[in-house]
Amino acid sequence: MATTTATRCGLARFALTLRRRVGLFGGTFDPPHRAHLLVAQEALRQCGLSRVVLIPNGVPPQKGGPSETKEDRFRMVQLLVRGRRGLTASRIEIDRKGPSYTIDTIRAMKDDSPEGLCFILGADRLLGIDTWREYRALLRSVPLVVAPRSGIPLSSFSGPPYDEATIHVLDMAAVDLSSSFVRERVASGEPIESWVPRGVAAYVRSRGLYRTGGRERAQGIGGSYRQ
Repeated sequence: MATTTATRCGLARFALTLRRRVGLFGGTFDPPHRAHLLVAQEALRQCGLSRVVLIPNGVPPQKGGPSETKEDRFRMVQLLVRGRRGLTASRIEIDRKGPSYTIDTIRAMKDDSPEGLCFILGADRLLGIDTWREYRALLRSVPLVVAPRSGIPLSSFSGPPYDEATIHVLDMAAVDLSSSFVRERVASGEPIESWVPRGVAAYVRSRGLYRTGGRERAQGIGGSYRQ
C-alpha cells in the first residue's frame, strides 16, 4: 500500500523544500483568533516562508454562510496581521463572485508567485479534503503545511489519496481554539480578549458583531483553521 511521508517543518532538511515560498492560509475567519495567528506565525518561522497570506473566503461552498459580512471579516483579518512582519491579508476570494474554491485561488495566485506556493490548513480539514472541489488536483498542486489537531494522528494520512500530496506537519502542540467558541462568548456577553488580539476584540465590540441570534447562532456554524 502506498504511504504518505509527512515531514515536520521544524527540521531544517525538510524546510528547505519550502523556503521562500508563499504560504496561503484560507478560512472564513469568523472571527479570526489567536490560533489562526499562531499557525500562520509558526508556518512562516518553521518553514522559512517569504510570507503568509491570510485569505478570508467570500461564499464557503461546504457550510452555512458566515455570521458576519465578508467586509467585516476581511477587516478583522487585517487587524489580526497588522504590524506582524511576514503576514498579509488578501481580498482575492471575497472579491470573487460565487463560491470560494481553494483550487481556483491556488491557480489564480501561482502566476503572481514565482517563488512558489504552499497551502496551510488544519489536520481536521485535511482529513475531509476528499469533499473539496478537484481535491486530487489540489493535493498535487502545492505542498501542504498542516497544523496538528487533537485526536488526529499522522497515520490518518497514510495511503490514498494523501500519497498524491507532499505534506509537512508543523512542529507544535495541537491548538483547538475555534471561531464558534469565540462567537459563543460574544453572544453570551463574555470577554474575548484572551482568544483574539485586542484590535479584533475592539472591532467586534464597536460593530456589535455576533450578538444577534444569541447562543444558538453562535453554535450553529463551527470554526476551524480552514473554514
